Amino acid sequence: GFRFVTPGSRFAMRILVGVKRVIDHAVKIRVRGDKTGVETANVKMALNPFDEIAIEEAMKLKQAGVAKEVVALSIGPTGAQESLRTALALGCDKAIHVPHDKGDLNTLTIAKIFRGIIGRENPNLVLLGKQAIDDDSNQTGQLLAGLLSWPQGTFASKVVVEGDKVSVTREIDGGLETILLKLPAVITCDLRLNTPRYPSLPNIMKAKKMPITQVKLEELGVDAKNTLQTVSVE
Repeated sequence: GFRFVTPGSRFAMRILVGVKRVIDHAVKIRVRGDKTGVETANVKMALNPFDEIAIEEAMKLKQAGVAKEVVALSIGPTGAQESLRTALALGCDKAIHVPHDKGDLNTLTIAKIFRGIIGRENPNLVLLGKQAIDDDSNQTGQLLAGLLSWPQGTFASKVVVEGDKVSVTREIDGGLETILLKLPAVITCDLRLNTPRYPSLPNIMKAKKMPITQVKLEELGVDAKNTLQTVSVE
C-alpha cells in the first residue's frame, strides 16, 4: 500500500517506471521446435503484471502530490510501444522506447540502458516490477542500483515517502522487513503492494495520440551483444 506523510513538501519527484511486454499470463506456453526458446509468433502479449503494480504505485505517488512526473521506459521490438501506450493510458506522462529486435538482451545490458536513460531524465525514484513473468530473472533492479550506487528496496509490499527518504516494507522469507532509503533509490514492486487500476476508454484513446520518444542503443553507448547463451529450453 501507499501512505503520504509530508503533504506540501517542496520535494516533488520524477519517477521512472520500467515496462516490459511479455506473453499474456493466461496463454499456454509452447516451446519452439528447435528448443531455443518459447514461441512468440501470433501469441497474445501483455504488460508484465509486476510492471502494472509499479505503474500503479507511481500513479498513487503522483495523485498524492509526491511526484510531479512519471516516465515509462520499455526496451524491445516495435511491439513494446503497445505496452508503453498502456502505461500512458494508465497515467504516465511520458514514454521512452529503446528499440531492439535482434534477440534477447541480458539483464546487465538492460540495467545499463536504464542507467543511460536515468542520466538523461534525472528521476529521483525508479520503480520496477520485482521480475518479469517470462524469464523470471529478478535481477534488473538490483543490477541497476549497483551500477548507480543507489540504495535499493526489493520485493516492496509497502512504500511510504517521507521527505527525501522512502520507507520500504519488504517481503522476505521470514516475514516482513522495513528499511529506510535516502532518495534517489530503486524499488522493485511485489504482488501485495497494490491493486492496479484499469485504463479508461477515453485515456486509451488519448494515449494513442501521445508521442513516444525513441532513443537508440548507440546514443546510450550500450553494447547489445548478449554474453549469455541459452543452451536449451524444454
